[in-house]
Amino acid sequence: MVISMDRWRGKVAIVTGASSGIGASIAEKLVIEGLQVAGFARRSERVEKLAKKLQGKKGKLVAVKVDITKEEDIIKGFKWVLDNLGPVHILVNNAGILQPTNLTEGETKMWKKILDTNVLGLCIATREAVKIMKAGKIDGHIVHINSVTGHSVPKIPNLNVYPASKHAVTALTESLRQELNQLGLKIKITSVSPGAVETEIVQANGFEIPPEVEVLRKGTPMMKSEDIADSVLYALGTPPHVQVHELTVKPVGEKI
Repeated sequence: MVISMDRWRGKVAIVTGASSGIGASIAEKLVIEGLQVAGFARRSERVEKLAKKLQGKKGKLVAVKVDITKEEDIIKGFKWVLDNLGPVHILVNNAGILQPTNLTEGETKMWKKILDTNVLGLCIATREAVKIMKAGKIDGHIVHINSVTGHSVPKIPNLNVYPASKHAVTALTESLRQELNQLGLKIKITSVSPGAVETEIVQANGFEIPPEVEVLRKGTPMMKSEDIADSVLYALGTPPHVQVHELTVKPVGEKI
């Protein structure tokens, strides 16, 4: 099997949550491979800063201000991309959040924010991408950035509805695969489930890591955002007849 990104060069990709971490790394690597990338993010100024850094590469990065928890933002974002860059061929549903709460005394608004981002935002973006791909008869590729917590719940306190949201992504991946098959569409769907990665997701969401967990965390190997971006490119680079349905990526020696 030959892994190649050649067929995607010049095509349009949308990456949600592209302002930092895994999303920024994916956007950067897609630009280097020659794609036109629309980086969806609330903090669009950070995507603009990355776009300047990538000037002169084979592709280009364009910042699009989108709050993934707002359906109208997502719809407007896809329309802008279609009108200004062209039909989307790749969608990477990367946007995801944690919230510092729990289940027994938790705040409903925090639970809702997780579910609106990690589940409903992903579903709305996927729907809009499939509409465009179907209308344009595009054999595209949709990638969900999942998590190992989407397959088993780690013994880490106060993850609240986060593992449930990622279990939903696992189910949505298979449900979409079946639906695409029923419709006779050749759009690929891939779930990428990272283990421990050094990103801003914990700090950015005000999530305090308990001391006993921090000890374990400091003693376990961590991957970098670029490692997950490389995993996404691997899935995208497979031949048209090959679909990587689930790709679990862990650092060697991971203990959590």
